[in-house]
Amino acid sequence: MDGQRERTAEAAVSPKTWVAVGGALVGAFLAVLNIQITNASLPYIEGGIGTGGVYGTWVSTAYLIGEIIVIPLTDFLSRVVSLRRYLLANTALFLLFSVLCGHVHSLSEMIVCRALQGFTGGVLIPLAFTIVMTMLPPSKQPIGLAGFSISATFAPAIGPTIGGYLTDYYGWPWVFYVNLVPGLVMLAALWYALPRSATQFGLLRQGDWRGIALMALGLAAFQTVLDDGNVYNWFDSPFIVKLSLVAALALGAFALWQFFAPKPLVNPRLLGRRNFGLGTLGNFLLGFALYSSAYLLPQYLSVSQGFDAEQIGEVMAWTGLPQLVVIPLVPLLMKRIDARLLVGAGFIVFATGCFMNLWLDQNYAAPQFFWPNVVRALGQAVVMTPIAAIAMVGVAPNEAGAASGLFNMMRNLGGAIGTAAVETFFTKREQFHSAIITPKVSLAQPATRDRLADLQRYFMAHGYPDPAGGMHRAIIAVGETIRAQATIMGYADAFALIGTVLLIAVVAVAMLRKGAAAGGAAH
Repeated sequence: MDGQRERTAEAAVSPKTWVAVGGALVGAFLAVLNIQITNASLPYIEGGIGTGGVYGTWVSTAYLIGEIIVIPLTDFLSRVVSLRRYLLANTALFLLFSVLCGHVHSLSEMIVCRALQGFTGGVLIPLAFTIVMTMLPPSKQPIGLAGFSISATFAPAIGPTIGGYLTDYYGWPWVFYVNLVPGLVMLAALWYALPRSATQFGLLRQGDWRGIALMALGLAAFQTVLDDGNVYNWFDSPFIVKLSLVAALALGAFALWQFFAPKPLVNPRLLGRRNFGLGTLGNFLLGFALYSSAYLLPQYLSVSQGFDAEQIGEVMAWTGLPQLVVIPLVPLLMKRIDARLLVGAGFIVFATGCFMNLWLDQNYAAPQFFWPNVVRALGQAVVMTPIAAIAMVGVAPNEAGAASGLFNMMRNLGGAIGTAAVETFFTKREQFHSAIITPKVSLAQPATRDRLADLQRYFMAHGYPDPAGGMHRAIIAVGETIRAQATIMGYADAFALIGTVLLIAVVAVAMLRKGAAAGGAAH
């Protein structure tokens, strides 16, 4: 009877607490959404600010650098100025920089505003996770984590859809202005519901400033290498070589320093705990697959099928919309099924959705992607909530902030590495397939000569009266066909790579200890 009364008392969560949790989750959703929302709109943004080519990638790179640096800093800074003040201030600044991003007129202005938008928006991700884990009792944490999953997996999937729609109907600045209404609602909710707490400015004297400097330098250099390495042909570029050395030295020194610093910025010993370490590895691989697949599919549709932003968004929607149905059901599943089985099954289903795209061809477009996208959506929806709950088993409330920063940073870092790896892998496989196909299309082959003759006659009947000119255009057309086929085969190989990474994640999940009992994450 006493146990029943305890569970009843634990289950009683005030409406004000739910308002705080809801407001924080809206912030996490907006922060993650802004990573992907510019993908389908990038050519329009480049045109609006007068840039393009290799420089246009900085629209995304600047945001990711700011976000990935601030996430591990968030726990320390929120304790210095109090969680309430820190979250409210960064929410307001995130909205301000969102507006400024829509008003810029040059690349340099965009880089500054996007970096500051990422630096303030990055705060919203780990603090939403911390609020769920500290303000909700264990029995209600799966509900909060399900809401967090919407930001972690649904936002990257739906980002290109929202961005494409807004760009086509209202113009690219609305890709940034879309943050305003939900952001103001979030600000009001947090102002009302978050409990007040005292500042602790004395902690600034104890801050791991050496670690902060090394981490910021290393992560900024590393993120730039990942985003721009393929653009500059990786280590053929002195710029990329120098940045890689800076990243390796700074991050290596940071990792070593964290074991000896009196008050380390990041507690590396958390990763030594079996569930947290393996759960964070699974989260890293989830980020790899989430962000790389969200990058790869729009690229394929644009390059191989000639889709515009709105058409890409319509296809991507089927990776996002089913998640809204499935994610709310996951807490109920966690009460009846071992969370490890849910995570493993989710990874396998996600991988299956990727492997379903192995048979791409020139006719593989929107209708053919429907079922692979739905399958991917189901897998993504099932993974995030239980893997977060399992990873946080054994993490004390006073460690929740540090654990949240590390857990969420690793997912974003996985996404950055995954996108760069898939982009480079695709380029190499496209070159490989082109090298394999080209020798087979030889003038010594009768089929090749017949095809060129047919094309020559076609072009001579359509504006090339000279036989030599018609043959020249026919040879170009055959070359274009070879390249198009090699490109499609490269995309298929890239989907296979993502599926393989997800199967590796299943191995990590198999080594996890059983999570909390059917109520939520334990502490």
